[in-house]
Amino acid sequence: MSDDADTSPEVMLQFYKRLYPFQSIFTWLNHEHTPTKLSTHREFAFTLQGNVYLRYHSFNTAENLKKQVCVLNPTRFEIGPMYSAKKTVRPAGFTPQRRELISDIDMTDYDGVRTCCSAVDICSRCWGFIAAAVKVLQSAPTEQFGSISLDLTDDQRRALVSALTVVEGGKEMVKKVDTLRTIFGSLVLDDQDCFASQEGWEALLQLIPDRSIKMLSSNILCPRINAEVSKHRNHLLKAPFCVHPKTGRVCVPLDPHDIDHFDPRTVPTAAQLLRELNGASTGEGTDLEKTSLKPYVDLLDRRTMKILEEVRMMKRN
Repeated sequence: MSDDADTSPEVMLQFYKRLYPFQSIFTWLNHEHTPTKLSTHREFAFTLQGNVYLRYHSFNTAENLKKQVCVLNPTRFEIGPMYSAKKTVRPAGFTPQRRELISDIDMTDYDGVRTCCSAVDICSRCWGFIAAAVKVLQSAPTEQFGSISLDLTDDQRRALVSALTVVEGGKEMVKKVDTLRTIFGSLVLDDQDCFASQEGWEALLQLIPDRSIKMLSSNILCPRINAEVSKHRNHLLKAPFCVHPKTGRVCVPLDPHDIDHFDPRTVPTAAQLLRELNGASTGEGTDLEKTSLKPYVDLLDRRTMKILEEVRMMKRN
């Protein structure tokens, strides 16, 4: 393991104590500056060294969350839904009430079409498949359903997932094709050259009898989402800014409008960030401001400010 991929307990504890943006995460989940049930009744689950798993923790403040994380020093932690009650108060009969709509996409699901990498490896070239998926996820919901409220029923979740899944024909498919047509030539044909090998040609021939050539772009590039994660409210989401246990890279938020220019190989690792911090001057500014993690935290904070404003407007109206 290289120094940059170091995720030892010592590195993780320093990362949590000095750099992890607990307040930013807490406000993002809470939708307001003062604590609400969106945070106080929210599930946090922790994975400890040795794959010990702890579920159904909840916290009233960002400070309490940080304190517990620093005590447990988990390899990662995940965020669940807002429950009807805290499990510590009502152990039985508590149910998930609200949770963000999540689209879970794994790069390995594109192993059948990407030619540059495989398994857990990823580069800027195969990132193009994720970028294409993000563009569909950004445009399809509003194009097909109009304005979507902050709260989705279970039926709305299932309908949205169905619309984003590769289906036979229909106007929903045509809209996906319109979004992906410009990407297909440059990514699938030129960059990845998906049909150059015998396996690629055989895969292409299997597609043609059932779909017209026009639909190939949708079949190859449409988001390969884990439908069950999107449909149900009790699934857990890896918390932003957690550290990948194998690569050491931080899980960072991205701007969907700049998705084409993202290179996953440039994401900082926890060990790298600590080196940046230790090498910085002791002048003014927080520890976070002295590292390359700050732009990603700023991005989340800007998104959170928009959410706070939307909530204020809804209350005002």
